[in-house]
This record gives sequence, structure tokens and C-alpha cells, in this order.
Amino acid sequence: MRTAQVTIVGLGSRGLGVLQQLARGADRLPSGVGLDVHLVDPGESGQGVHSGRQPDHLLTNTLASQLSMFPDGSGPTFTEWAAQAGYRRFGASYHRTDPANGEPIGEHDYLPRSMLGEYLTFVFDRTVARLPSRMRVVHHRSRVLDMEAADGRYVVHTEDGFQITSDAVFLTTGHGRRTPTDDDVAFENFVADHRARNDRLAYLTDPYPVDTLQRIAPGSTVAVQGFGLTAHDVIAALTVGRGGRFEDEGHQMRYVPSGREPRLLMFSRQCLPAAARGVNQKGLTGDYTPHFFTPDAVGDLRRNAKTTRGTTQIDFEAEAVPLLLREMGYVHRSTREQRDIAPEQYEFTAEDQAAIAALMDPLGGKEFATLDDFRAFFTAFVTDDLDHAAQGNLSSPVKAATDAIRDMRASLRAAVEFGGLTPASHQAFVSRWVPLMNRISFGPPRRRNYELLALMRAGVVDLAGGPGCRIIPDREAARFAIETPFTDEPAVRHADALVIARLDLFHPETDDSPVTASLLARGLIRPYANGGYRPGGLDITPAGRVIDRTGEPLAGVWALGYPVEGPRYYTYYLPRAGMASRFTVEARDAVDELWQHLHTTLSEEDIDARPDRQPVSLP
Repeated sequence: MRTAQVTIVGLGSRGLGVLQQLARGADRLPSGVGLDVHLVDPGESGQGVHSGRQPDHLLTNTLASQLSMFPDGSGPTFTEWAAQAGYRRFGASYHRTDPANGEPIGEHDYLPRSMLGEYLTFVFDRTVARLPSRMRVVHHRSRVLDMEAADGRYVVHTEDGFQITSDAVFLTTGHGRRTPTDDDVAFENFVADHRARNDRLAYLTDPYPVDTLQRIAPGSTVAVQGFGLTAHDVIAALTVGRGGRFEDEGHQMRYVPSGREPRLLMFSRQCLPAAARGVNQKGLTGDYTPHFFTPDAVGDLRRNAKTTRGTTQIDFEAEAVPLLLREMGYVHRSTREQRDIAPEQYEFTAEDQAAIAALMDPLGGKEFATLDDFRAFFTAFVTDDLDHAAQGNLSSPVKAATDAIRDMRASLRAAVEFGGLTPASHQAFVSRWVPLMNRISFGPPRRRNYELLALMRAGVVDLAGGPGCRIIPDREAARFAIETPFTDEPAVRHADALVIARLDLFHPETDDSPVTASLLARGLIRPYANGGYRPGGLDITPAGRVIDRTGEPLAGVWALGYPVEGPRYYTYYLPRAGMASRFTVEARDAVDELWQHLHTTLSEEDIDARPDRQPVSLP
């Protein structure tokens, strides 16, 4: 006689999504069965990386009005919750206050991630409060160290000594950290060997939590590798987070230093900034419907590949990219001319091709004589992009074309997921096309790039170099050196600290989590592989069941979210209000399989469902 036991490892948004599906489908439990759901996470319930304790200057990069853990409308969106909780806007900050103060939060606000954490905890509390009587939640505020298979069940070992014997397990652990690479070790050794000569010398492979950046001394020079969303967090932490402030808005914005900032030198492989999000003119649920790069068109490519090459795998660059570029050209032309064009009459002209090529590759084979020349190009590029962003994603041809990429994710997934591309093409997709699309389509709110320009004018932020720059340890100077081979005047700039401002891809073999290492050693998981290429992530079935070392799906173990970025594409997002979401579908599909699993493994005489059981939180 027993109650079914399910464990969710990691209680961020993905784990919360699984809990929601368990609560909604509890009537599908076998007759007379109770269900204990063990949640293992040391943080606040539901928050994951969106800690409610992080500084308010760290922003979401998606409109709050578009985010909802209730995409079916059964609960408030992020913005609706914020209003109900009493939040009001005061300039660029948000506070709980009397409704007579401040301004109401609108559909164009990008809210702090700390508020998103509060919202996720609200969703958790509401979900637990409405659990059916046959369900109980037990929150273990700890980490999982190990998991072993035992007689058709799984024993989950937590850091504080609990052993949770489970009929099923969901792995929703979110972002991880890599074990040190050879470069990491070399830079760390350089810092250790030379810090006696330069006490500001530091190397940070991960800026999160941003409190770790407090070790960087005011007045030091910091090289920040990256121009994406993580880099903007680093900039905010080392400027506003040090007491500085911004005044005015848009191109008139200026930065007033506190005097406690370091000087920041930005660089990356191409030294191109992430494009700002255009003002949303599509409404909360508006999406562009593609005409050329569609899931059906991807299916046609597969059938042609099968006929001509004997494989259903396609070449992304040779076969899918022409459709993607044609789609962007169609949107660019339609927006430029502000008229509907019949898709069958559209010709992807040389003019359209040149416009899209300029969006995809702004450097376009350009060469720069000096750092001053590249800096002038960079600031002009950011300024022009902000002007397009201010026009909006239906008025600016640039922002309409790039925003369409976000609306073609279903087509991208149809092309990429579960070995849809040839191995070489898959590698090109991950290494070239994903960063490119992220840069032009999934960038920060406009405010961040206005801030970047204001910080450059204030002399707090500058470029470390240009395209093709490289960083080396300068042992003689006891500092990091960033070298760029400009054509007339090569540049060398020095920094005391180096911050790697990008998130690590999840590779099971290099993840530093003890539970990942244990699962690999036990053969309960294996890295996903597309032929000879390993893009990252765990190997899973389309419904999310984890595949073990032998190639067999485990009975009763599923993985969702960032740990399966590899077989899946674009897993790091929250559901959109009023729209069907893969986030919800993936959780539902996995939980549907759970109900089938429990019906198979539990017999009536093996059941004890006790009513009136209450949620439990274990320290």
C-alpha cells in the first residue's frame, strides 16, 4: 500500500510548468492513487534563475505583457499580476505603492527580473493552494547530488542527506556551468601568478549572481567579452549597481557617474552589438505568418532530400536559409512599401537581397584602419538601429524583417530538431546561425542600447578592439591585453579584469553539476549526438523521455528545458499570453506519458491514497 512518488529536480519556470500540468491532470491518476510531488531546489519556489532578490536594474528582455504562466487565460499575465500586486512605474524603476503615485505599468514595459521571480512564486503558491485532495507537494530546499535506478524506481539523493524513492523523475535543472576549459585554467593561473604585482587582476568565467562582480575594484579597467544580454547585465551591475544614474531618455540620455565604477572595455569575436527590440506594434498575441519558410516547406525539403540523397536530413545553409532569407526579404519589401504583396507574385530582387545581407552581416567585408574608425562605425550602427527600433516592428522594414525570425521558430524547430539537419549543417547552425539570429532578433530592450551610447559618451564604456580581436595574458604588464589587427594602426588595450559575459551551453560531459556527472557515470543519461556532432544537451525522445547509455528510453524519467537544448531548439523562454506555447506542450506531453507510466506500474492492491494531506517544505 503506497502513494505514487514523483520528483521534480529544479524548480524554476520549467519545473513549475510540470507542476501545473500535474495539478491539472490529477484526475488521470489511477483510481484510488494519491500523489506526492517532491520538489528539489534550494531557491524560492518557482523562481530558478529569476531570483526575487536580484537587483532591480536587471531587466527581462521580453515585454512583460507578453509573458504568462497561464497562456490559456486561466490566470494573470506578468503585467496583470504586477498591477494587482500594487506595482507602479517611477521613471525607469518600479515600486509597490498607493495607486495615486507613479504611473501604471503598460503593455510596453520591460520589468525587472526580480519582479518576474515574484510572479513565478505567486504562480507556485496559487498552484499549490488549488491542488486536488489526492496531491501533496513536498519542497526539499536542497540540491540533488545523485540518482540511481532501483527495481524499476529511482532513488534521488539530496545534498542534505534525504533519499527520495520515486516512481518518476523530471529533470528541469535549467542553466548550468561548465567545468574549466584549458583557456580558463591558463587565465586563472595567470591571475594567481601575477596578482602580487596587480591586486586588481581578476578572471570571472560567470558573472552570476552579479554580486560576484563586487570583487572588481572601482577605478580598475575591466574587459567584458560579449555584447549580448549577459553583457548588458554586467554593464548595469558595474554602473547603476555602483550608484551611477541615467537622466533623460532616448538619444538625450546621459550618465551621471558615482565615481565607484570601473572602466569597461567591450569586445567579442565580431564586436557587433545585439540589436534593440523594436517597439511592439503587433499587440500581445500578434505574429507574422510565414509564406515561404514554413513547417510544410521544411517537409518538402525532407522529401526531396530523401529522393535525391537517400536521407531526410537537410542542409540548413544550402536548403533552408534561402527560404528564410526570402521570407525576410518579403517582409522587408512589404513593410518598406507599406502594402500587402501576394506571396506568389513576390520576387526576391537584388535590392531585397542586398538589404537582407546588410542585416545579416553589417560588417559586409568592411575593413577598418584604426580603432577610432571602428568606434565611429559602431556608434553610428547602434544609433541607426535604435532609430529603426523606435519606428516599431510593423513600420520599420529592418525591425519587421528581423522580428519575423521570432515568428518563424516553428519552422526553425521543424528544420533542426531531433537530427533534422546533416551533422555538418547542424554544427554550422549552432556556431553561426544561432548567434546571428540572437544578435539581430532576440536583443535587449531599446533602453539598454541608449544606455550603452550614454556610457560611451561619459567615458565609462569603450570598445576594447574591433573584429578579429584576441585576448592574451600580458605577463610583463601583469594585465590582460586585447589586440586587434586594424589595417593602419593595430590596437592593443589593457585590462585588469576579464569577465566572460555569456551563458554556457549545456554539455553533459563538461557540466560541473554533481548530479550530471553521477547520471553519466551510472549510464542513466547520454549526450545527444547527431551523427558525429554533439551540439549539447541530453538525448531524449520527442516526448522528453531520457535515453540512457544503451540507447533505451528510461521508464519514468523526463528532461525539459535548457538541459535538452541540442535535440531541441530554443528552450529558454516563458509562455506567451494568449498563444499556444511549446513550453506548455512539452510539459503536457511529458506528464501525459507519466499518467500512462503510473497506470502500468501501479496495481490497485499497491495503493494507499490518504485524503487531507498538506504541502510540506523541508529546510
